[in-house]
Amino acid sequence: MENTQYKFLMKIALGLTIAWITWSLYDGAFKEKLDGESHYYAANKYFEDGRYDSALNSYRKALTENPQLIHANRGIARTLMLLEQYDEALGVFNKVIEQEPEFSASYANRGILHDRMQNYTAAIADYEKAIQLDPEIAEGPTWLTRFLRNQAVKPPTILDRMKYLQSEMSKPEDQRVLQLPKKDEGQRPYKL
Repeated sequence: MENTQYKFLMKIALGLTIAWITWSLYDGAFKEKLDGESHYYAANKYFEDGRYDSALNSYRKALTENPQLIHANRGIARTLMLLEQYDEALGVFNKVIEQEPEFSASYANRGILHDRMQNYTAAIADYEKAIQLDPEIAEGPTWLTRFLRNQAVKPPTILDRMKYLQSEMSKPEDQRVLQLPKKDEGQRPYKL
């Protein structure tokens, strides 16, 4: 009986290995790559590693090779936001939203940016638009994304933040608490 199970598992392992090698060959040799794509993927890796200056340089190289690569522009906007270059980030987010007005993550990220710039009314409007375009975005990162980021605690979502801001904005101005630094640090840009 053990020998039968072993043979079965070996066949599965061999099949998965052949599938992986086939996919790798296809992806590396036969799949057509867009100009700037290699710089874009490198930039994403830098971004995930928290190396924002390197990410910004690679996103810009990707755009130099392919000015139509909107994903690189989104990456530039997110990176500028994390580098606290808010005005420049806002300009790029506006450009990206103008190019693709139905992409919810851009509104969510611009909302986060407005929030950081203390422009709470605009943040609420962007959060609402993002949720209107894609209600699932209100759920925040999936368990798999959090696992890959080594993020045990679920961070606040744009829906959580929007409700909090709406609640605080309804109070008299001298009673509002619009920034919660510890909690606000957990809010990360969306990347779809």
